[in-house]
Order: sequence, then C-alpha cells, then structure tokens
Amino acid sequence: MEAESVGPPPRERRRLLFHQISVLLLTFSAYAAFHASRKPPSIVKSVLGPEAPSSSSGGGGWPPFDGPRGPHRLGELDLAFLSSYSFGMYLAGHVADRVDIRRFLALGMLASGASTSAFGVAYWWGVHRLSFFLAVQVFSGLVQSIGWPCVVAVVGNWFGKSQSRGLIMGVWNSNTSVGNILGSIIASSVLDFGWGWSFLLPGLLITVVGVFVWAFLVSDPGDLGFESVTVEIEMNEPGVVELEDLDQAIGEEMGLLESKEMHEADPVTAIGFLEAWRLPGVAPFAFCLFFSKLVAYTFLYWLPFYIRHTDVAGKHVSHKNAGILSTIFDIGGVLGGVSAGLMSDRLDARACTSIFFLFFSIPALIAYRSYGSISMQLNISLMFLSGYFVNGPYSLITTAVAADLGTQDVIKGNSRALATVTAIIDATGSVGAALGPLLTGYISTRGWNSVFLMLICSTSLAITFLIHLAKAEVSSKMCERKSTMTSNNQT
Repeated sequence: MEAESVGPPPRERRRLLFHQISVLLLTFSAYAAFHASRKPPSIVKSVLGPEAPSSSSGGGGWPPFDGPRGPHRLGELDLAFLSSYSFGMYLAGHVADRVDIRRFLALGMLASGASTSAFGVAYWWGVHRLSFFLAVQVFSGLVQSIGWPCVVAVVGNWFGKSQSRGLIMGVWNSNTSVGNILGSIIASSVLDFGWGWSFLLPGLLITVVGVFVWAFLVSDPGDLGFESVTVEIEMNEPGVVELEDLDQAIGEEMGLLESKEMHEADPVTAIGFLEAWRLPGVAPFAFCLFFSKLVAYTFLYWLPFYIRHTDVAGKHVSHKNAGILSTIFDIGGVLGGVSAGLMSDRLDARACTSIFFLFFSIPALIAYRSYGSISMQLNISLMFLSGYFVNGPYSLITTAVAADLGTQDVIKGNSRALATVTAIIDATGSVGAALGPLLTGYISTRGWNSVFLMLICSTSLAITFLIHLAKAEVSSKMCERKSTMTSNNQT
C-alpha cells in the first residue's frame, strides 16, 4: 500500500487553516444575519393579525391585517417575499458565478437591511396600505436571494471535497437556526415598545455584518495564492475495486450519467442553467427540498402565531412569550442539522440520511399537534423533537448535498458550477417555502389539524423523491463490501 500526501507545507497549512476559520465565521455570521432579518414577520404576525378568539384582550390587529381575512393577507405577504426570493435565487446563482462574490454578497446584505427597516418604518408612518407591504416584501425577497448561493459557493471554494464536508456543513448550516433564534429574541424583546422596532433592529444588524463582509471576506483561496485546499491521499491495493468504478456502475444503472460533452466541460467556464439541472442527483434532491422546505418554512413563518392561538394547559401565552418559545424549534434544528451532517459522513449516504430524518419527522409532527397542548413541558419537548427531525434533511440538502452535486466528478471539479447548482436546489425548495406559508394562511382558518395534515403529506412526498437515490446508495455499499470481502479472501 502506497500513500502520498499532496498539499501545502506545514506553515502554509496553518495559514490556510486561519483563513478557512475566518471564512466560516464570516459566512456563518452573514447568513445568520440574513435569517435574523427574515424572522420579524413571523414574530409580529400575532400583533398585526386578529387576536385569538379566546384571548383576554380580544380585537386588536393592524389594518389591513385585522379582521377575519387577516390570516389570508398575512399569508399573501409570505407569498410575496418567498416567490420573489425563489425567482431571485435562480438569477442570483448565475450572477454569483460571474461577478465578485464578496461585493455581491455585501450588496445583498446592505439592501436587505434597508428593506427590513422599511417594513418597520410603516409603524411610525402609520401605513395601512397592503400594496406598500407587498412591495417591500417583493424587494426584500429579491435581495435576500443573493445570500445563499454566495455563502455556499465561498465555503465550497475553501473546503473542496473534504471527507468531513457533511459535518462541517452541518455545523456551519446551524447559521439558519442561530439566525432564527437571534431574530426571534431581538424582535420579541422589543415588541412591547412597538412592532416597528422588531424590524428596525434586525435591519441594523444585517447592515453592520454586511460592512464586515465587504471589508474582510476572501471568496476564493486562489486570491491569496493557495493552489489547493484539500489533501489528496492515494491508497491502492491489488484486487480492490476502485470506488470511482463502483460509483460509475451505480450511476449507469440509475441512468444518471450524462454525455461525454459534459465530462469535457471547461473547468473555468460557468455552467449553463439546463446543463446544471441535468447533473446527476440535482433534480431529485431539488424536488425533495421543495417539500422539505415547505414544512420548515411553515414553522418559520407561522409557529409563533400558532403558539399564540393555541392554548397550552388551558392558557394562551403572550405575543412576546410566543415568539421566544418558538426558538425551541430552532434549537432542535441546530442539533438536527449537525446530527444529519455527522450521520451522512459516517454512512457516506446523503439520501439515506435524509430519508431517516424525514420518516421520523412524521410521528414527531403528529405527537406535537396531538399532545403539545397538555402541558408546557410536553409542548417544549415535542417542539424540540419536531425541529430536530424537520430541519435535519433541510440543512443537509441545502449545504453538503448542494456542495457535493456542484463539485462532483462528472463536471471535473468545475468550481464555477457550485453557485448555480446551489441556487437551483435552494430556489426549487423556495417555491415550496412560498407555497407552505400561503396555504397555511388559508387552511388555518378551518383548523390547525388540516395544516398539520398538509405538512405530513409534504414530508411523505419528499421521501418518495429520494427512494431511487437511496436504493443506489445501498447497492453501492453492498458492492463495495462484496469487493472488500473478495479482496480479503484472495490475500
């Protein structure tokens, strides 16, 4: 057995490690700030919309979101943001592959800060026109879409095809849950002073972080003279089937391998939109994320409203406490994302790991709806469990899976394809994210059991899109094990 290590000398490795940590911290902070600035609409929903029928205060609301059609219009606000976010995501991936990512990301953050603050200013200006709020949400969705393709592309550039990519990305992708928690706490803590402050402070936060990104982020290791960000180890043993051959055999069996022209793509040329869709595994994971994100974003935008309008042990919690309590779901999501990344690294099976979390999220959702109102302790426990299983596959697909698919061997390591593939996957998921909150605004007026039924059906559909890939992963593992056993018998 021969082992050869190819990589920078020790001093350069330490320098590389320093910059990798810096990139992780900056991109983590950047996307956490994006999510913190998205959280205020869900926190103020219970203030803008009509009060719970059984609450002591009664009435309430902010025109035009008060009255019986209030939940419908709140759902339309979510649709305005998420549909423009989804549309912008497809464009942002193409643009990010062709411009300076650092400046593009910072510009998106500064614009997001302005749009978030503009929504809050409506409180002091006394704005009650639905068209104003819709226009702000549409603009906010467009500029927010810049964030994800950029940060994933930067992290992918710096970490390459690391064996621990799933764990690294799982920990790193807790930025979404950390941002949700931070945004919930900030928006809820100042809610008593007026709901406008719940937008203004997160808007200021993302603006400040955007300035740091503009000043300090290095988007590509090549900008600092690094030639490689990974350590390649070649280990060849007689009689052992190469993993590339196994992957090719499975890929051919699934009909996923593309034409020779794709293999010969120029590694420095940005990949085309339709060409990216044809890459192996992109479409199944994209449609799986459609339904996974539908579930995750329904909780993101409606959980505080649901908690406020659902009694726990016979009592309704306040607007402020409902917002803070909803962070339990995100805390569970942090652990779920890290666990999914670690599990997928150990198994080297992204689809199987995603199916595992999706499957167990169904009984978790049923339990939360059925038994969450019995006591506060049970409500918190089941909310944590739901967040753990719901956010696990969502986190894995949007990070490690997207990075894997954007740097796979079939495109010969074309790093410029990464932002495009990431954008396609997340934008498709964002269509589901737009649909879930909109449907919830209408369905919730008929009862929350119908909403949870929609979430369970969506999760089931997400599983079906990964079954074929999961079977291929299992077949690959079986072939790999069989070849290893054959080699051991020969020796």
